[in-house]
Amino acid sequence: MKRIITIFLVFFTQVSLLAQEGLSTAEKVDGVFKNMTGWFVEDVIFKEINFGKVNETRNFNLSDSLSKDFTFKIVKDSIYISSLKLKSKQTAEKIHYSNPKARILENSVIVLPLNQIQEFKNESISISAPFVKVPWVLFVLIGGAIYFTFTFRFVQFRLFGTAIKTIQGKYDEIDHHGAHKTVGDDEQNDDIPDTIKIEGHHGEVSHFQALTAALSGTVGLGNIAGVAVALSIGGPGATFWMIVAGLLGMASKFAECTLGVCYRDIDENGVVYGGPMYYLTKGLKEKGLKTFGKVLAVIFAVLVIGGSFGGGNMFQANQASAQLIELFDMTNPNAGIYIGLVMAALTALVIIGGIKRIASVTDKLVPFMAVLYVGAALVIIFMNFKMVPEAVSLIFTEAFTGTAIAGGFIGALIQGFKRGTFSNEAGVGSAAIAHSAVRTRYPASEGVVALLEPFIDTVVICTMTAVVLVITNLHLGYFEYGVKVSEGVELTAKAFESQIPHSSIVLTIAVFLFAFSTMISWSYYGLQGFKFLFGKSKVVDITYKLLFLIFIVIGAAITLGSVIDFSDAMIFGMVVPNMIGVVILIPTIRKELAKYLKAISAVKK
Repeated sequence: MKRIITIFLVFFTQVSLLAQEGLSTAEKVDGVFKNMTGWFVEDVIFKEINFGKVNETRNFNLSDSLSKDFTFKIVKDSIYISSLKLKSKQTAEKIHYSNPKARILENSVIVLPLNQIQEFKNESISISAPFVKVPWVLFVLIGGAIYFTFTFRFVQFRLFGTAIKTIQGKYDEIDHHGAHKTVGDDEQNDDIPDTIKIEGHHGEVSHFQALTAALSGTVGLGNIAGVAVALSIGGPGATFWMIVAGLLGMASKFAECTLGVCYRDIDENGVVYGGPMYYLTKGLKEKGLKTFGKVLAVIFAVLVIGGSFGGGNMFQANQASAQLIELFDMTNPNAGIYIGLVMAALTALVIIGGIKRIASVTDKLVPFMAVLYVGAALVIIFMNFKMVPEAVSLIFTEAFTGTAIAGGFIGALIQGFKRGTFSNEAGVGSAAIAHSAVRTRYPASEGVVALLEPFIDTVVICTMTAVVLVITNLHLGYFEYGVKVSEGVELTAKAFESQIPHSSIVLTIAVFLFAFSTMISWSYYGLQGFKFLFGKSKVVDITYKLLFLIFIVIGAAITLGSVIDFSDAMIFGMVVPNMIGVVILIPTIRKELAKYLKAISAVKK
């Protein structure tokens, strides 16, 4: 056994050393990879649509060297001028060097304080903001969430209390053993035909464990870094729309997770296989769309495998490693390798045991890391309690009248929805894989529990990050709304550190835990896709897990670029087959919900 472990570690080290020593080569490979996959990222999944143009007229005294239709952005007390529309290349340098308070951003954008505009006289002009662009996939996510909200009569609000009671175990009796005699249902009618032959096996984990397993996949670095980036682009108003996105996304989670349980497979040992792959094949087959469903299922499986290796693995390891190296000021060039090996070892201890082991870890880890992070955020909020009304007022007013760099109120709306939907993954279908392992006879019971996920992830945790950033920025002004930050983790760390000395240590722990929890959950998602395509044998199981562990070390040791863009595109590409399947199977969801609510009502009598 020791020899196997030694060989295993040596293999990991050699793979990582090759990656580490070939950074320049890796950069070239990354460029080639971008050329090969850029079409899929930019022209397919994240293809942008012009959302509209925000017109605004302001008079400024400017020099004759500026054209009358130059591109601008108004942010706070500054004007952002794009040199692409200036009459001459020398104009940008002229503005910059003749005014000490002017500065040049990337893409040759000039930033000039409005109170300094008077230096350039002789011309009064009208200016208009640029087009707001948004990826089409965001429309699918938002549109689906709104559609499900109305279709299921605001299920996220109507059954919020029921979800809490289900988590608390108030309905365990009917959930585990059924209420057939009470409600008059036949034993066989409560099971999917494909699993009826295996009586006694109704799942592997509890409602709470299924919820925490799914939450560990969505609660990640996006809650820390992604929110900071969204606010830097969309302004404080993005927070409001982020909350709206989370509330709407609760309906999407309910729908897809109900189907995940409804159409799952359970083998003779009680091991569960579920997720969109299964309700796309079985559910669409019931609707007479067998071939179409199979094609969608295969597409989803391929995408979830790719997403698990990239955004669900390498990116998480990379960011956690970078944060640890910065905190402890590590100078060893192989530090990333060592951190990656440790993370791989810890991950191996969890994922080798399957969903039961994953759930047993996440049901302790998720509450701990949520309390740790949210607790630190609440301390900062209470320390600045007098500023809370001003921050809340800013969030609401900027949501509708903001001057975000992305185009006023529309920019705030887009950034908020983008962060909210991308964070909680509602509509992506990934969480349905974890929720499908729950122990229950009523698929809708887990759908009801699942609607809590976007609320916790987005409405609570993401909002805590946003409020801390807005409050600290009110009196410190350490970042400028409308100027996109490249490192969201650093911005959030600065906000925490400015209020609580040495809180960067707490944040680093949170980053590590968020990354670790995301990896173990996405390993399960990818494994389910892998087994759907290649079979459910032990060899397939071990092969995927070894590959996943290897990618952890590689991710922690190298600088990632277009590989992550591609994997993120794969994750959100899952939206297409998933949403098609969920919409077609809405009648099944209605039926299962009615059945569960009927059982609850019968027990209450």
